[in-house]
Amino acid sequence: MGLNVSDVLTLDDVRLGGKVVLYRVDVNSPLEPSSGAFLDDSRLRAIIPTLRTLQNSKVVMLGHQSRPGKIDFTNMEQHADRISRLIGKKVKFISDICGDEAISSIKNLKIGEMLFLDNIRMHDDENSMKKASLEETAQSEIVRKLSSVIDVYVTDAFAASHRNSPSLTGFYDSVPCIAGHLMSKEISNLQIAVNDPPRPYIAILGGTKCDDSLKVAKNLIDKEIIDTIPVVGVVGNMMLWASGVDIGEGNKSFIRNALGDVFQDTWSLAEFLYENHKEFFLLPSDVAVEVDGKRVAMNVSELPTKYPIYDIGISTLQEIRPLMINAGCILWNGPASYFELPGFAFGTIEILNMCTESSAVTIVGGGHTSSLVSNRGVSNSVTHNSTGGGACLTMLSGGSMPVIECLNKSNDKFRSLLPSLELDN
Repeated sequence: MGLNVSDVLTLDDVRLGGKVVLYRVDVNSPLEPSSGAFLDDSRLRAIIPTLRTLQNSKVVMLGHQSRPGKIDFTNMEQHADRISRLIGKKVKFISDICGDEAISSIKNLKIGEMLFLDNIRMHDDENSMKKASLEETAQSEIVRKLSSVIDVYVTDAFAASHRNSPSLTGFYDSVPCIAGHLMSKEISNLQIAVNDPPRPYIAILGGTKCDDSLKVAKNLIDKEIIDTIPVVGVVGNMMLWASGVDIGEGNKSFIRNALGDVFQDTWSLAEFLYENHKEFFLLPSDVAVEVDGKRVAMNVSELPTKYPIYDIGISTLQEIRPLMINAGCILWNGPASYFELPGFAFGTIEILNMCTESSAVTIVGGGHTSSLVSNRGVSNSVTHNSTGGGACLTMLSGGSMPVIECLNKSNDKFRSLLPSLELDN
């Protein structure tokens, strides 16, 4: 699978003025449970550059919010309203996906108009075809009906690019599929982290997704592009455990429960990495535990503990700092601590500060880490703040990225045809 922007069609390759553009976005956002109000609209803000580029097209937006059965599974009306306010232009909401109302509304679009179809996960095909082949998704009702009334498909749904469904992967064969500005930015920046990082290359891996993080570590080691991997958060706790440190039964149980069915495979990978590649890992030398609601510092030599380990300590941060000062590239994915608790935010905030102060290429890898960067208003102080949590981890670990695969396939089919389609510059 190509990870280069040159392997996909981008908005720089085409002019879409007057064209009917189906624009697949991932604006799945955290909502306040009682009011349904947006708690974070950064994913909506991230698509504004592409919408500006498409201002002389006829734009049909398609996206999802949560999934059936969840409390935040809603229609897309408030998403359309929020985007309208962000761009200062009306985005009309249509409570249909590919039925008569949707098709009629698309056919009646005028140049410069935008509409937002309803939550794509309200259509059975979107939910039932996640394990279908690409050829099967291309035959879904969603693709057959919508491809008949559009000229091109543009996607900025990077956060869902490790998924497979008709609206994400089904259009590659019927119309030219083009990476929007956000998708192009994600591919070009993350390919630095997996293909050609400036050295020394430091990857700080934390959070609770030990399985994904350790796959990322193995991929970077196998590619021979990494210099040091400081492990923090629950990932750090697990690697301490794999190194022979008894972290306490409560902390071990937390890891077992968090990983569930994949615990044994992840434990085997942790042991393998420590036994065969421990020279790459910087393990915590001190931690902070929670005792009766208070932060208590503890050296690793003092473990095991019956208290939960919620942060790394000052000595560990002092070991990480010179690595980051001298780094050519820094990848950071996953918090160093239970940062939602004010007394344990210290390690995570210090690493964030080091990232923003560094002159290195700094790539923040989605999920909780990305939200922290956005919420603290320092996105402009890092090179790249990914919008994709699981998608970012999947790309960094060398996993399958069906959406990018489809962009590659569409590029192979349609690039040579662009002049006759009057879509090129």
